[in-house]
Amino acid sequence: MGSLLRQVETLPEAFIDARPQQLANLLGGPTLVHLSGRRERPLFVSVLLHGNETTGLLAIQGLLKRYYDRELPRALSLFIGNVDAARDGLRRLAGQPDYNRVWPGTDCQDTPEKRMMAEVFEIMRARQPFASVDLHNNTGINPHYACINRVEHRFVQLASLFSRTLVYFTRPRGVQSLAFAEICPAVTVECGKVGQAAGETHALEFLDASLHLSEIPDQPVAEQDVDVFHTVAIVRVPRRLSFAFGEAPVDICFIEDLDHLNFRELPAGSTLAQLNGVESLPLEVSDDQGVDVASRYFRVKDGLLQTTRPLMPSMFTLDERVIRQDCLGYLMERYPLPAQ
Repeated sequence: MGSLLRQVETLPEAFIDARPQQLANLLGGPTLVHLSGRRERPLFVSVLLHGNETTGLLAIQGLLKRYYDRELPRALSLFIGNVDAARDGLRRLAGQPDYNRVWPGTDCQDTPEKRMMAEVFEIMRARQPFASVDLHNNTGINPHYACINRVEHRFVQLASLFSRTLVYFTRPRGVQSLAFAEICPAVTVECGKVGQAAGETHALEFLDASLHLSEIPDQPVAEQDVDVFHTVAIVRVPRRLSFAFGEAPVDICFIEDLDHLNFRELPAGSTLAQLNGVESLPLEVSDDQGVDVASRYFRVKDGLLQTTRPLMPSMFTLDERVIRQDCLGYLMERYPLPAQ
């Protein structure tokens, strides 16, 4: 079976104004395009790893319009990911793996998509990328923030160009930025909810600024200039349990505005849900080693799901499909910057 990947050096003229739903027909599948620029080492950018997260695509289209009749400041290698899911407005299609869980280093079984990401990675390794940026949206209420997989000066410098709020994580495996962290400074940028013009503008200006960098300083960022949080656990809802938000006759009835808790430091004893007929801890919570740590962070008291210690959620979402396909969200704690 042949590769899923298309590799080109030009994009169709229609790409610059194409809607996400049109890309599958326009491009024919996942596409890696190499565009020349004044500086040779390319900035690698990935968009639409999740087909319904469209801000990255819009930012790239805005960037290409900005440089339509002039040279890019730096070469740009652009990977346009799950165009089939984008056609249907979905994160991924039934039967597809998550395009941001199958990059080198993944625990996932062999699939054509996993082989494609390995191919993209090896092509880019040979091109010696200057830096890597993966663009995403959230479904819950979150600030714009940047994620890094190494707390090293150049990673922090690049990420802080996008936001003062940084999240350091090493799980889940198989994400794009974890793979590219092996060969260059790599960040994932979370641009808020889909359809917000502020997110599109922010992503566009960050990409433009990144293309203009001659180098990424290997110098510390001042502690007062960034807030770094470490993702310490992934929170999932077991498939056997029903859930809803607000008031409903389900096993786990989360508070109606659960996603408003993102990036807020919650005190111990905060209530997240009312339980109906569930007496044991109803969430699967795993740390960086994959160990279940639910009892470290949560307890059941008088039919309520409560926190046992101060913690900060991120990416808590009200989207049932995302919760079932991926997770409810993450737990974080503050993390120190590396020594000067």
